[in-house]
Parts: sequence; C-alpha cells; structure tokens
Amino acid sequence: MSTRSSVSTSRRSKPDRLTQRDLNRATLTRQLLLARSKLSPSAAIEQLAGLQAQVPRPPYLGLWTRLATFDRADLHTLIHDRAVVRATMMRGTIHLVTARDYLALRLALQPMLSAGLRRRVNNLDLDELTQLARKLLPATFRTVREGMTARFPNHHDRALGYAVQMHLPLVRVPTDTRWSYSGNALFAAADEWLGAAPAASGPEALVLRYLAAFGPATPRDAQAWSGVRRLAPVFEALRDRLVVLRDVDNRELFDLPDAPRPSADLAAPVRFLPEFDNLLLAYADPSRVIDPARRPGLTTKNGLVAATFLIDGRVAGTWTMERIKARATLKLAPFGTLTKAALAALTAEGEALLRFVEPDATTFSVK
Repeated sequence: MSTRSSVSTSRRSKPDRLTQRDLNRATLTRQLLLARSKLSPSAAIEQLAGLQAQVPRPPYLGLWTRLATFDRADLHTLIHDRAVVRATMMRGTIHLVTARDYLALRLALQPMLSAGLRRRVNNLDLDELTQLARKLLPATFRTVREGMTARFPNHHDRALGYAVQMHLPLVRVPTDTRWSYSGNALFAAADEWLGAAPAASGPEALVLRYLAAFGPATPRDAQAWSGVRRLAPVFEALRDRLVVLRDVDNRELFDLPDAPRPSADLAAPVRFLPEFDNLLLAYADPSRVIDPARRPGLTTKNGLVAATFLIDGRVAGTWTMERIKARATLKLAPFGTLTKAALAALTAEGEALLRFVEPDATTFSVK
C-alpha cells in the first residue's frame, strides 16, 4: 500500500531539527489534509490507518474532507461488500478499517485489549465465554449480554459484553441506513464475516503502519494512538529500518525512510474534521496540530471528541451542524478572531460540507 498522498512533496535534505511546522506538514500530507487526494476510499482508509468510528457518520465526513471525489455510495458499497469493516481496534475504540488491515493488525492489538479486559472481569472462563458468544452471533449486543448473563449470573451483564467485545474478534453488521450502520447494530464473528481469521502479528506491524500515517513520531506517540504499552523496545528493534530525526527539543523522532516530509513553506487549506478524528488522538504530544492546552477541552467526560476545523494546518476551533426543516446551518466556534480571508474560506468549505451531509436541504448557511 502507498505511504504517499497525492500531494507533490519537495523533499529537502535532512534538517538538523524538525520544527513544529515541519512536523505539521509531514502529518498533513500523510493524513491527506494538505491537498485533497485522488486515492480511492479503500486506499485512503489504509493510508490513514483507519478512521475512528464511535458513531457511524464521522468516517464519511473524514473521507469527504480528504478526497478529491467522494460520494456516500462509495463507502457504503465497500462496507456492504465486506471490503471495509467497523470493529474494535486501536485504544479499544471503534474504527473503520479495510478488511485487509483488520486481518493483519487485529491480533497485534490483543495484548492491549486483554489488559483492559483483566481490569474489568475476573475469574471468567474466556474459552467458554467465546464458545457461547459464537452460538449467539450474529446478534445485537443486548442479546449477547442476556445470553451471557444466563450462563454467568455472578457477573454484571455489561462486563460480560465487554469481555466478549475485547476477547473475540467481532465486526458490526451494516444496514441500508444513511451512514451504513444502525444505532443497535448486529455483531458477527470476524472470521465468519470475512471468511478468514485474523493473522498472527506483532507490534512491529503496528509501528510501521503508524509511522506511515502519522510519522515522524516518538514511541510515546505510537502508544497514544494504539493503546499498546511499552513500544520503545519495538522502535529500537526497528531502528536500522527507520530514519531517526530530532525535533527542536532534541527528542528522537522515528520515520520510514521513503515517507514524505514536505517543505514547511507549503500552504495548508482550511479543512473541517469530524468528531473523533484521529488527527487529534494520534499523539502523546499533539503540539504539531494544536495547542496542547486546548486538547483536553475538546473531549467530554463521556469520551466524545468535538468536530474541529483547521486553519493553516492547525486546529483553530470547533463546529456543529444543525438542521431545521429545509435549512442546514454550520456553526463555528473559533478559538480566536478569524481573519476575513479565513472566514471566507471556512464559509465556502462549510457550505460544501453542508451540501454533502444534508443534500435535500434548500438553504445552507455558515455562522
């Protein structure tokens, strides 16, 4: 798979130190935010190392903002053809990934998922749990929990459901709804849905996929993205295969040798990011894309991550969308005063986003 976007990158000789703007432009080009890409939706999802999908709509918006041509039906078809799946992946959260990436990376995440499982459930026969869950699937999670509770009455039903979700590779079954999944989706065993079981893999595969999508970065950054702990030894084992750079604070940064690191002078357009976008969740130190003091305020107590917009490649505010009858409105909440040029660019991009999300509305406005 390609680790390059469609952006033309003028490669420079290795700088002594990578500035935040250097890192910003490297991240933007790999996250397809420096210019809209001509990649197919499937190739884009792999280039991005998946799209977080706690709710069904954000991946659609994430692809719309990154691709030169994207139609809702493009992703809907991939999902129903089982080329793309929605499943528990990095950080134990729900992601939309290609079937190929799911099969290649799911078991590399199992130690992290198992660690979370041990913190929630004790003295549980996981083999028996898995066998029972398979007999119940495909089913909604409510049905699975009820079946688990009947067999394991001494455990809380939600803890049992969590155990199944962390221990058994599962995918959500799509529907014909607008964003491809219902709020009460059926779950299916991944090997039955895809006709193949996840392959044995280790953390090296995760690190390489992470760097292709988010490098240059540190082991702590990769841990923040994946949820997998103690990745520093993995980076050390890969050192001879990687490029080692440094930032302005003299921290080591690792990267793939042929990955794009474009000029910091390249212009970055305004972009709207959906809720839960991985650009905000992929770094222990997010300063390349946002003031670190702003980052905690974008996540609510129950884990919801706000939709944001970028100006010159950095998070400059949040946005929400409202539909009243035939009027669709996008509301901006900037962190500071917007220039006339930035507001004009956000208005044009925002109206295009409204037309994508609410195609049957007749009035579109950005406030």
